[in-house]
Amino acid sequence: MTRKKPFWETKSLHEMSQPEWESLCDGCGKCCLNKLINDDGDIFFTDAACWLFDRHECRCLDYGNRKSKVPDCVVLKPRDISSLHWLPASCAYRVLSEGGKLADWHPLISGDPQSIHRAGISVRDRTISENDVLDLDDRIIDWIE
Repeated sequence: MTRKKPFWETKSLHEMSQPEWESLCDGCGKCCLNKLINDDGDIFFTDAACWLFDRHECRCLDYGNRKSKVPDCVVLKPRDISSLHWLPASCAYRVLSEGGKLADWHPLISGDPQSIHRAGISVRDRTISENDVLDLDDRIIDWIE
């Protein structure tokens, strides 16, 4: 009996349905961190997360309305992934767009949404709200891959 391949191995990002696309998010929370970019284009992650970010659940507190509440929130779309150089190397959208495979800790592979946290890939409980930051330069971190 031949086993059917999962959608992320048979479809391009552009071919995925909205539910399939959304399920690619591993819940790491890295995209919700404030980032700084210098004149050379180098990207620096901070531990200051969007004010809508739930630091324990690693999810947006108002996902459906995030763009209206945070106008500079970037809503990921298949056509934009290759130009979003700040997406971390572990991001499933980036991995798949670059022809890679999902990691063992990804919830679609493990079947467990907590696997990313146990693997230490997420930012769970390692962030502060951007509302509590005076200077983002003081919040630069080096633990994002």
